[in-house]
Amino acid sequence: MKKFFVVQHSYAEFLGPIEKQLESRGIGFQYLRPFLGHDLPTSAPQHDALWLLGGPYPITETEACPWLPQEYRLMEYFRKVGRPTVGIGFGGLLVARLAGGEAHEEPYFNAYWTTARKTAAGAQDPLAAAVDGREVLVMYNGRVDLPQGLDPILTDDDGRWLAVRPDATSYGVLFRPEMKPGMIEDMIMEDNRPLPDHIGDLLQQARERWPAMQQTTAQIALALVTALDLMTERRKMPVFSLNPAEPKES
Repeated sequence: MKKFFVVQHSYAEFLGPIEKQLESRGIGFQYLRPFLGHDLPTSAPQHDALWLLGGPYPITETEACPWLPQEYRLMEYFRKVGRPTVGIGFGGLLVARLAGGEAHEEPYFNAYWTTARKTAAGAQDPLAAAVDGREVLVMYNGRVDLPQGLDPILTDDDGRWLAVRPDATSYGVLFRPEMKPGMIEDMIMEDNRPLPDHIGDLLQQARERWPAMQQTTAQIALALVTALDLMTERRKMPVFSLNPAEPKES
């Protein structure tokens, strides 16, 4: 069975409707929750892909996110073995940072609706084609300036990057295909979570646009499956028992 690791950075943010998209394709997933103090593994020989979800802080907030060195090491492992990585929001910034981008704390809040636009760099990219011209919800904190030579495959109405593909096996996106209105409600209820002043407006707009959001999520999931070959189960290391059973006496 195909299995994905999913790094979760807050209670409120999970795979949302993407869970159903993966389950319908026979893909299992395991959540990792470093924000609860759980250590992240340094390798993942039994997992086929890595997903990095959204979070409440910029990736420069090392005090609030002390696990980030572990997360970068896990990302490096997936890159080294050539297995797919998908970063969303906070996770998208991590992908861009690992590719050589420069992280900044400001602007602290980036939360808005926009129309995604395919760029020349994304002309042949399945994800860029799937999202081009669609309205998407963008939510992330801080920013990462892309390194020279890494061009975005999607931009927003103002030309800011929305998606990058640093290599054949990884994507970093700042729009939120996993988002649903209930998730935004959970963010509002989460203790001590920093939120933009217009979060209530974003929630109302998400409720109004929910049918279109679901259609966009389905298109994005299909594009990622195609682009990253997510239906292929990667070769896994054999699992050996550390306590083999003693042979029975005849």
